[in-house]
Amino acid sequence: MPSPIRIHRFAKSGHSHRVELFASLIGIDHELIDVDLANGAQKSEAFLSLNPAGQVPVIEDGQSVISDSNAILVYLARKFAPDWLPGDPLNEAQVQRFLSLAAGEIANGPAAARLITVFGAPLDADRCQTIASIALGRLEQHLEGREWLVGTRPSIADIAIYSYTAHAPEGNVSLDPYPKVRALLARIEALPGFVPMPATNAGLVA
Repeated sequence: MPSPIRIHRFAKSGHSHRVELFASLIGIDHELIDVDLANGAQKSEAFLSLNPAGQVPVIEDGQSVISDSNAILVYLARKFAPDWLPGDPLNEAQVQRFLSLAAGEIANGPAAARLITVFGAPLDADRCQTIASIALGRLEQHLEGREWLVGTRPSIADIAIYSYTAHAPEGNVSLDPYPKVRALLARIEALPGFVPMPATNAGLVA
């Protein structure tokens, strides 16, 4: 029997959660290993040997070590669940667009806004709100007439944008103006194997 995939994570990290969520949705055997960020475990020699950037998540799959949450989603989809990453050039390119959105505007918008309210990060809240509105507006527009971001079934594009979008209200980013985005989040939450990210009492949900 192959060993379970080891997921080094921080429970309240949306980057970590998207990997945990996908592993659960596709039903692969995995072990969650908590990294004590508050006490600097991510800067330990042992952790830096896995990811020199000192960031979660990181996975170990046998001798393979992969960091960066979006790269991990691609790896897991290619190896274990290829139907979550379309193979045709057009749809694969569309998936990449949303991975870039997750790493760009969503990371610098709703995710960064949440860093301020939940973790006290010294960031520009107004700038985060502006970027969040751009990101969510793009998602809302794209979802016109669609159930999923790419094609007719869920893909890693949906998983990549889920965690920080669903928890945007914790960063004072309201989802009320985005009914199609909220409907997408609900569809993801209804998938067999869905696991939530721990909520915090911050922002609009305090």
